[in-house]
Amino acid sequence: MESETPRDVRPDTQISADPVGFRPPPPRNGSPLRWAGLAALSFVLVALLELTGLPAAILLGAMVAGIVAALTNGGMYVPRLPYLVAQALIGCMIARTLELPVLQEIARDWPVFAGGVLSVILASALLGWSLARLKVLPGSTAIWGSSPGAAQVMTFMSEEFGADMRLVAFMQFTRVIIVAGLAAAVARIWADTSGAGAPVPWFEAPDWANLAATLAVVAVCLVLHRLLKVPALAFVLPMIACAVLQDLGLLTIELPPLLLAVAYVAIGWGIGLRFDKQVLRHAARATPRILLSIFMLVAVCCGLAGLLVIFADVDPLTAYLAMSPGGADTVAIIAASPNVSVDVPFVMAMQIARFLLIVATGPALARFVSRRMGE
Repeated sequence: MESETPRDVRPDTQISADPVGFRPPPPRNGSPLRWAGLAALSFVLVALLELTGLPAAILLGAMVAGIVAALTNGGMYVPRLPYLVAQALIGCMIARTLELPVLQEIARDWPVFAGGVLSVILASALLGWSLARLKVLPGSTAIWGSSPGAAQVMTFMSEEFGADMRLVAFMQFTRVIIVAGLAAAVARIWADTSGAGAPVPWFEAPDWANLAATLAVVAVCLVLHRLLKVPALAFVLPMIACAVLQDLGLLTIELPPLLLAVAYVAIGWGIGLRFDKQVLRHAARATPRILLSIFMLVAVCCGLAGLLVIFADVDPLTAYLAMSPGGADTVAIIAASPNVSVDVPFVMAMQIARFLLIVATGPALARFVSRRMGE
């Protein structure tokens, strides 16, 4: 088992093989005025991104605001406990999708899911290996950044396994924007999905009993994470625990939109506040090759979707959305649109199966590539 790396998102405690010469500032955490400015900038950026319809607008807006704050002020960081709680809440959110019908869909057609999932993961791993071999990025960072799905999860898991989470975030969210835009464009060939997104009930009162039970599970999982000292358990334990309790009928996962928004902001700030000018310059130099790898992965997934149409008798739009490498939230919105005829359980089962396998195999694959690259 690997020794635990520090999971505090303070920039002065980040320990990783950083190829861009990251030199952390002395420990401090900004003044209340700076935090107020960061919150205001985040609000403006999130509002603008929501108007454009980009996926994960809250997280992206907070991350960009954090980058701006890091470059202009510096010395700010998200304390460890709120960051771990945010990870746990994202785990609970994903657990809500792991319902029995989806799992039964995977079990019923497991050869199709196994072939589709393994093909996409293999293609992304080869692209990550290529980026590492060409020395565009370090091995572990290239593998985590190329992982096809769950961008925010891959980003904060990558940190716990020694990768540079800033460059992973850059790769992951660049792909999310590209893939989500392409998925929406392809869906419009079949139907108008402009009304797919429903208003978010921000101020609707939650079920307080279910919310208390959900937060109790989060608290227990974080205590176990503290005791076991195993990387990524802050996210993985709540996801598994909530999914099992949900499917046994013992828990109804309750996550108010405002609570999830706060979690997204914490994760976005935790990532963004770590950036500096060297990281951005390195990302800019690597962008052409990263974009090429993203479009190559999309092309491979289109080819695999074609195989599903030919050999598994899946309709073209269902196949494309199921094989789409990331942007699962946008894919879910499009698939659930009443104006589009899509096999929703099949689409979500493929996305979830790929995500679960990536979470299970990502650390071992990243370590393997790191060793081969001599890191």
